[in-house]
Order: sequence, then structure tokens, then C-alpha cells
Amino acid sequence: MSPDPRVGAVILAAGLGSRFGPQPKMLAHFAGKAMVRHAADAALASLARPVVVVLGAHATEIRAVLAGLDLILVENPDFAKGLSTSLRAGLAALPPNTEAALVLLGDMPRIEAAHLDDLIAAYRRADPRPSAVVPVHGHRRGNPVLLDLTLLADDLAGLTGDRGAGPILGGRNDVLEIPGAPATSFDVDEPSRLSAQT
Repeated sequence: MSPDPRVGAVILAAGLGSRFGPQPKMLAHFAGKAMVRHAADAALASLARPVVVVLGAHATEIRAVLAGLDLILVENPDFAKGLSTSLRAGLAALPPNTEAALVLLGDMPRIEAAHLDDLIAAYRRADPRPSAVVPVHGHRRGNPVLLDLTLLADDLAGLTGDRGAGPILGGRNDVLEIPGAPATSFDVDEPSRLSAQT
């Protein structure tokens, strides 16, 4: 039997979060700790290794919040050109033998290790291997997503602008959908969402 494919994780935490207001969104507290720390803790408690965090805006402050954790921190100098630049920077920082990557958004503080491990388990069970595994909640695809780095290599290399993998996956018939949880559709774009604890 072939060994399980190696799955890493990439946390996207480079954006300005301009809709959030003057406070750095990734540093805003949710349930007692900075949002980006929730993402990092969830990834480190999962089966994914290594865990890469892509920094851009407020990089110094975010580094301080993540100090002491077993993370690979990568700065994206082009973060202002859109999400695609951070995704490509994060994927490039993974070891060459990484077969798939979990992509987490730093502003989804309810994500837990179990959500990530569900995606990994579904990927490892699938035959044939899917190009991606995505959670679906309320009839909508959510995040995080797991991307097969071989099947999607050309499409990911060509990403531009403020887009993630969504447009790529929307046109494919080899995407595996699994049941998601409320956490997979909850993100924080405005301060009012921080108090939405239910």
C-alpha cells in the first residue's frame, strides 16, 4: 500500500483587511486571542505539516503574536496585488515533496483541527485522487480547502489578482465536496462579526 500523501498547510494572513477598519484584522481578538493565532493553533493541532503563514501588512505585529510556534513565516512583498500572490508565496514555501496543501484564511477563527483533518482524511481515502476537497455548508462551498498540488499545478501558477483557488475549482469536475460545519462558512470582515459567538 502506498504511503499517505504528504499534506502541508498554508495560512493566508497578509491582507490589509481594509473593510475591517483601522485595527489590523488578524490581530483582533476573538474568544480571547488574536484571530490569526486561532488559525495557527488549529493548523498545528492537525495532521498537516509543515504549517506556513504568509505575512504582508502588519507583518511585525503578527510575527510577535505567533512567536514560539512551530511555523514557517513567509513575507509576501506583493500582498497589495491580491490574494493570489499570497497563495503562490505560501505554496512555494512548502517542501518539494508536499503533495497537497490545506489553505486557511486567517480571518476564520472558528476553524478547528478536526475540520482540517476531515479534509485530509477525505483526500487520502479518495480514489481516484481529487484535485481538491472542499467543505459545503448551507449549499455553499466554504473554507479551508485542500488542493492537490500536482493536478492543480498549472492553474495555481497562473493565478493573478485578488483571487484564490475558487475560480479554478469552479470549472472542474474532480473536486470532492464533503459536509462542512458552520465554522467553514464564518469569516470576519467587519468588527461586528467578532461578537457573533453562536
